[in-house]
Amino acid sequence: MIRKNIGYARNVGKKLNFLIDVMFSLKEKYKKEVIPQMMEKFGCKNPMAVPKIEKVVVNTSFGRLIAGKTTEEQRKIQEAILNDLSLICAQFPILTKAKKSIAGFKIRQGLPIGAEVTLRKQMMYDFLERVIHIALPRSRDFQGINSKSVDSKGNLTIGIKEHIAFPEISIEKAKFIFGFEITVVTTAKTREEGLELLRLLGFPLKS
Repeated sequence: MIRKNIGYARNVGKKLNFLIDVMFSLKEKYKKEVIPQMMEKFGCKNPMAVPKIEKVVVNTSFGRLIAGKTTEEQRKIQEAILNDLSLICAQFPILTKAKKSIAGFKIRQGLPIGAEVTLRKQMMYDFLERVIHIALPRSRDFQGINSKSVDSKGNLTIGIKEHIAFPEISIEKAKFIFGFEITVVTTAKTREEGLELLRLLGFPLKS
């Protein structure tokens, strides 16, 4: 069922990206606008030396949701979250398991407590376009991304509090509301390079 939804999500994603702006493409913007500006600002002589986004990692934890639940309840929660995450990312997530047992939460070592998706190339750009132009503006009380979310290597990590901010998810059909973390991994060598790259790409970073 989840794998069938991935194909549906990809089609929905394509339509949404088209609606964002017929002429807009994050990948094309990088090539035509970002590279020249980055070369001028940082003195890069070769376009290949300009920092770029290497991959995007999306991960969520549902350990608290399944804590104390029966095996069948755990399975249903896990299945619902994997289904929604696959719709959002248009790629099947992999499960992450508990590294150690936590008696207080009734979590045993090896129990699936989260899910992770790694996006690259065009799927990465498609996902980020929806994050920038749809999900973040729809997020409750969103006022921009704190620049402190960019680390010393130019990688950005942000949290989405409610997955229903993504248009692929029907609020009426969502069985659980969960949040997840997005890490945008760049090839920047410094924080300054990473910040400039993300700003030029359109990430709503606050000063």
